[in-house]
Amino acid sequence: MKHGQLRTTGALLSLALCMSACAPILVASVAGSALVATDRRTSGTQLEDETIELRASSKVRDMFGEKVHVNITSYNRQVLVTGEVPSEKERQAVVGIVEKVENVKSVVNELSVMANASLGSRSNDLVVTGKIKASLVDSRDLFANAFKVVTERNTVYLMGRVTQREADSATQVVRNVSGVNKVVRLFEIISEEELRRMAPPPAEKADADKAKK
Repeated sequence: MKHGQLRTTGALLSLALCMSACAPILVASVAGSALVATDRRTSGTQLEDETIELRASSKVRDMFGEKVHVNITSYNRQVLVTGEVPSEKERQAVVGIVEKVENVKSVVNELSVMANASLGSRSNDLVVTGKIKASLVDSRDLFANAFKVVTERNTVYLMGRVTQREADSATQVVRNVSGVNKVVRLFEIISEEELRRMAPPPAEKADADKAKK
């Protein structure tokens, strides 16, 4: 084979490898963009929620280390605090830390005064959360990306900007998932008209449906 052919073949091989390596990145990027676009929070609020979670978790960790097991979940600047602390003193202190984080609108204190949950218990909660998300995806009348699901010791917390119809339907779905002992609803209820106004364009909805599969 001549040098020119070798160079051409090498260039084509390099291009093929690059396309193969870059494809997963492009797919992930499109999927992530689709999910962000169909979230019922503004992109600015989504960023604020992520920042709130990071800052609050960091502050609690700096203050208490492994002494407590605390999970911070923010949705539309309403912050759910779950987990375990050794005493009421730490319970109030954690909430006080979270309340002072910038952009926090309100705090729902669901901390329990007890020993930290075992790794087995936490793993079970992850499994339950996974089953719930799968059930919401399978539900014909619900859009799974509208819901935030948190599970602590088999108690499920549901967050999101949803209509009363969606809230009731999702609650029924979650109650039928094995391993769920209790459902706590922390929804922000919107009207059906509000839902219609925030519905994504058909192309964005198609991308979001593909991202969920």
